[in-house]
Amino acid sequence: MSAPSHSDDNRLPQAAASDASLLAAHEALLGPPADDRANYRLMPLNLLFFFSGLIFFGGTYLGIYAGKFDPRVYNENGEPPAAGAPVAKVDPVEAGKKLYNNAACNTCHQTNGQGVPGVYPPLAGSEWVTGSEERLIRVVLYGLTGHIKVKGVDYPGVVPMPAFGKVPGSGFNWTDEKISHVLTYIRSDWGNNASPITTAQVTAVHDKEGDHKQPGGTTAFTEAELMKLP
Repeated sequence: MSAPSHSDDNRLPQAAASDASLLAAHEALLGPPADDRANYRLMPLNLLFFFSGLIFFGGTYLGIYAGKFDPRVYNENGEPPAAGAPVAKVDPVEAGKKLYNNAACNTCHQTNGQGVPGVYPPLAGSEWVTGSEERLIRVVLYGLTGHIKVKGVDYPGVVPMPAFGKVPGSGFNWTDEKISHVLTYIRSDWGNNASPITTAQVTAVHDKEGDHKQPGGTTAFTEAELMKLP
């Protein structure tokens, strides 16, 4: 028996496929491309508008409530004083009290002026505070180093009194006016009853002593130096 012949005469030819049709078929299978929106996102644009609005609001607020950036203005709705307007008088005792409590003064000498026994001398009832104005001005303006006797008690001066005035090495650089205010305050509180000290008095001492540079770069006075003054 002879094997059946297999002829391709009756087979249907496969439909021809072009490159374009193949690419189209592949794209259909892969789905839309990841960059179909050119990687565009709305969130960065929203943030841009938000921060732009925030900057605009902040600038507008400062323009309205900054008091023209005048350092004398404390009321946010206030205006700087006009030229020639009278300047409000400062209460030296109140100003001195704020300086005393905001600086290192109350850390050592305490808010009650009693100091720390054996370490920091008291200001309340101290002969150094209520006595010679010349000595007291120099202590605060230039600082104090070494031991000192207050109310009959010796204080070793392990931690020297810093300079508060505008002198070399000062960490405070207070003006002569601020020095006068704090001295006036400590001479009138905690039972002390001494005359106020004016800015002119502090300035006179400052002009007389200059920088008062001592060996080692310090400006501080010693008790022995101060006792030579009236």
